[in-house]
Amino acid sequence: MSRFVSDDGCTIDDGATVDHGEFDEPTRIGANATIRAGSIVYGDVTIGEEFTTGHDVLIREGTTIGDDVLVGTKTVIDGQTTIGSHVSLQTNVYVPTETTIGSNVFVGPGAVLTNDEYPVRTDDGLEGPTIEDGASVGANATVLPGVTIGENAFVAAGAVVTEDVPADSLAVGAPARVQRLPDPLKGPNQLV
Repeated sequence: MSRFVSDDGCTIDDGATVDHGEFDEPTRIGANATIRAGSIVYGDVTIGEEFTTGHDVLIREGTTIGDDVLVGTKTVIDGQTTIGSHVSLQTNVYVPTETTIGSNVFVGPGAVLTNDEYPVRTDDGLEGPTIEDGASVGANATVLPGVTIGENAFVAAGAVVTEDVPADSLAVGAPARVQRLPDPLKGPNQLV
């Protein structure tokens, strides 16, 4: 039987559901979290301090989230996922099962990460992408299964990323081409 555990200063709006379903592990939420109305957090989820959701967020079981993470309105995290600290997932982001997101990462509105290389055609298992520390993924970008976005890399808005993006580089286009990171985009994200 799951149970809900939270630290001091948590605000859970009326109409939010925390600890949904029956799981052996409790939902754990760190201090000063805010979970807004319409959001559903399953059991067997661990969330750090200073966590904030928009409205109508879904976080499935087996997810671990670090400190100071924003999960925007209507974002879905489909479970069995690890997210670091100081992360901003904007409105309407989709994060599939078996995804790893590092720390100090930005994922823009409407970005879609995928985990099934040949949906409903084969049963080769699921492999979500990896987004390493300091990377940014622009609005409406799509990242395909098993792709790694390297440390401090930048994925342009609308890009379709079919292959790994090396650290400190820019991916642009559909399919995305890797280019040198322009000077204005060099350096860490300003999320901390």
